[in-house]
Amino acid sequence: MNEKQETPLLFRKHRAEEWIGRIYTTFCVVLLIVIIVSIVYYVASKGVATFAINGVSLSQFLFGQTWQPDSNKFGALPFIFGSFVTSLLAAVIASPLSVCAALFMTEITPNWGKKVLQPVVELLAGIPSVVYGFIGLSVLVPFLRDVFPGQGIGVAAGSIVLSIMILPTITSIATDALSSLPRNLKEASYGLGATRWQTIAGVVIPTVLPSVLTGVVLGMARAFGEALAVQMVIGNAPHIPTSLFESASTLTSVITLNMSNTVMGSVQNNALWSMALILLLMTFVFVLIVRLLERRTRI
Repeated sequence: MNEKQETPLLFRKHRAEEWIGRIYTTFCVVLLIVIIVSIVYYVASKGVATFAINGVSLSQFLFGQTWQPDSNKFGALPFIFGSFVTSLLAAVIASPLSVCAALFMTEITPNWGKKVLQPVVELLAGIPSVVYGFIGLSVLVPFLRDVFPGQGIGVAAGSIVLSIMILPTITSIATDALSSLPRNLKEASYGLGATRWQTIAGVVIPTVLPSVLTGVVLGMARAFGEALAVQMVIGNAPHIPTSLFESASTLTSVITLNMSNTVMGSVQNNALWSMALILLLMTFVFVLIVRLLERRTRI
């Protein structure tokens, strides 16, 4: 009798716990959706106000090269160009290093390679961005000034600093992709007489290439939205650079430098919100690219 009485009680208890878990999970998901939609709506409403309320030309904003708020000139092309150039160069620099590090940890010396490199990669991921910027300003900028023409600050310094910052992201994703690769693919290649390097170049890398590209895109997304580190070494000059060693500026650096000095609702403040909207849209583009690459990986 006791067991028969305890069974319905346990069943009702488990049902109650299940409903509590569902309600809590649903609440968290709905809250997350509301927060994301609210942020997107707020940034979009403030960013569109530049063109809908203040009358700034969209073409002038996107393609104009003169940024003079006092003269009502809001050309954001130099900042957009600087963000794209530094992000692309950072990805170009970091991608080969990340892939080689991942191959070293998984294919070359998988036993002690992870023991040496993995803690270093995790350490790089945990360093604050201000530390990267300060090291770049104290070490990298003087080095570039002594070796190359110019003052040292500029696109090259910003790209190198960003490449070090995104290196852990690309390395981690590439390492996970290489670790999950089926062993029979490599064994089949070895069985056909291929060497280790032929197997890596002809089988391993083409197989994990979509996953590696996903890591590269995520790294570029982080580099595109980084503000403090690149702001300290890029020079923050509002013009399109003609050399890697010239000063430039990015969307994030302009926003962080000027947002606190503007009045909410003014034309300049709304123009900065329009830059934030561009950053948000580019984030969506990066996420879309990642999804397409993941779909290609599954196929």
